[in-house]
Amino acid sequence: MAEAVVELLERAARREAPLEELRALRLAVQAVPPAALRARLSDDHLGALFALLSVNDREQVSACVSILERLLQALDPVYVIQNLREELQKGLFHPDDSVKILTISQVGRIVENSDAITEILNSPELLQQIINCIGGEKIAVAKEAIKSLSRIAQTQDGLEALFVSSLLSDLKNVMATNDVVRYRVYELIVEISSVSADSLNYCANSGLISELIGELTGDDVLVRATCIEMVTSLAHTPHGRQYLAQQGIIDKISNIIVGAESDPFSGFYLPGFVKFFGNLAVVDSPQQICERYPVFMEKVFEMAESHDPTMIGVAVDTLGILGSNVEGKQVLQKTRSRFKNLLNRIGHQAKNAPTELRLRCLDAISSLLYLSPEQQTEDLLRMTESWFTSLCSQPLELFRSISTQPFPDLHCGALRVFTAIANQPWAQKLMLDSPGFVEYIVDRSVEPDKASKDAKYELVKALVNSKTIAEIFGNQYYLRLRAYLCEGPYYVKAVSTTAVEGAE
Repeated sequence: MAEAVVELLERAARREAPLEELRALRLAVQAVPPAALRARLSDDHLGALFALLSVNDREQVSACVSILERLLQALDPVYVIQNLREELQKGLFHPDDSVKILTISQVGRIVENSDAITEILNSPELLQQIINCIGGEKIAVAKEAIKSLSRIAQTQDGLEALFVSSLLSDLKNVMATNDVVRYRVYELIVEISSVSADSLNYCANSGLISELIGELTGDDVLVRATCIEMVTSLAHTPHGRQYLAQQGIIDKISNIIVGAESDPFSGFYLPGFVKFFGNLAVVDSPQQICERYPVFMEKVFEMAESHDPTMIGVAVDTLGILGSNVEGKQVLQKTRSRFKNLLNRIGHQAKNAPTELRLRCLDAISSLLYLSPEQQTEDLLRMTESWFTSLCSQPLELFRSISTQPFPDLHCGALRVFTAIANQPWAQKLMLDSPGFVEYIVDRSVEPDKASKDAKYELVKALVNSKTIAEIFGNQYYLRLRAYLCEGPYYVKAVSTTAVEGAE
């Protein structure tokens, strides 16, 4: 096979390979191991393939791109940059986006090699053109450029090249293309800033983070909605949160939520601002965030109590995030009857709302009710039981009715609620006391698809792994659950048939 590949490459190098042979070569290189390709490739082969990209034939360009992807992947990154620098440079100016993506992805691979990255950093014109690719019309090209530049910034030298040279001016110039491209550059800056405190310092000193924050706190409501997502990403890292706090950004976001009362357009950005605090509470301390920024909790409750499905959805998601750890659960518990009333509304939405909101309610309920075995103190078990009973008059039957509906997403959502409470003794007693419930759990015939079978299996696993299950369910049911677990999620019982003489 390697001989055939070399022969086809030789013909391509002499420009004697018609399109059919290029198609054959595309298939052949996939079947040859990288080591065998490396041993046979020459500069002439690669140069010829790059030259074949210059024709105005889309199919030929596509075939050559596929071949080059495979061949270049087999080569050492140092070799690629030292011997094919000019070809890579031309590839970045190619009118076909697949050639640009091929070239940029190769640069991304090269910069991951400690010996090869210096070669890239010594090619400012190459980096400049990659920066210009962020402004390309095709999002796929821009994303590949962002990915490669982000990799370059993983090293000290890369940070210096991007932020302490003329390349910073190129970044700022490409931002001026239009709003969409400006946000792409912000995306790159946030990605780089998230790596380390040192990376964040370079980005902050460039002035680009200040520009992002300026747009976040500016008057354009649509821009705010876009920028808050990026600032939320920055807040996922400890050094990012520290920077936002030191710069007073978190206080500004809180003040904007306060001022949203009088803003008729707040619906555009308020969901993102509330999500920001929800994420902040989980990665930081729910109690501290809720105590320091009381407007956050108040706004979440207001949104959940509203009649706007969009606002309700965001509030429910945020409550699910907030209540995903014990400290967050305790913060919600302190609001007493208000949260209990809210749970009743969430239970009502889980039953009656449009499908998407029902799913979000089911996921939030699962998150709020789950307790790991080491968290199951008497107080917390009493709390989750009281929350469960606050959802509606017969919550177990509510979720069981949802789990029998012919909609896989809702079916799995209800099963996840059962799985969340399956290791809690009060829930096991409720399940046992509900007529036919244990039979439903071990009945494989009610699960129509793979996702449902997997969700049911997770429920069985949660029950079997509980320390109290054998005592509460009794030996007979416990052994049936154990058998289900051992058989796996997709077990089908063999049905024996008896042949009858003379039967058709």
